[in-house]
Amino acid sequence: MPVKIRLQRHGKKGKPFYWIVAADSRAKRDGKFLEKLGTYNPNTNPATIDLNVDGAVQWLHNGAQPTDTARAILSYKGALLKHHLDGGVRKGALTQEQADAKFAAWLDAKEGKVDAKKDGLAKAKEDAKAKALKAEKEVNEKRLAAKEEVVVEEEVAEAPEAAEVSAEAATEEAPANEEENKETEA
Repeated sequence: MPVKIRLQRHGKKGKPFYWIVAADSRAKRDGKFLEKLGTYNPNTNPATIDLNVDGAVQWLHNGAQPTDTARAILSYKGALLKHHLDGGVRKGALTQEQADAKFAAWLDAKEGKVDAKKDGLAKAKEDAKAKALKAEKEVNEKRLAAKEEVVVEEEVAEAPEAAEVSAEAATEEAPANEEENKETEA
């Protein structure tokens, strides 16, 4: 029975979520499988991969062939490296302790890279948020400045009208006062 390590699609439309399974190559994509080895969620950044490395290595020892995407995931998580190191142990090129030490060193280096990427993404997100806040503050300040200019222009426009009205009132009152003065003199 030819066994494949492949992805089995789950999740809803537009939001895929995959199980990493060992299945008979003749079985349907989302059908019967022999063993669930882990999960893969491409919706997060970086993608979330939960993999039973020892189980995957055991299936690789038994002759299971990974699909292209599954091979990339197994390589990313170190299952292919562990399979390769186990081959060296079987041939006598390495001891089990040396193979375990190499695998642990590789895992530490890989974890450091993933953490650096997560930190970089978080920093970029914070920078984008700060930039957006700064731009929003500038827009609000411009809006307030424009509103204050409109209010000042209205006050300036009202002030000459008030001065004209008071000047007209003064000219109207002045003749009336002159007439009253003439009447009182007569």
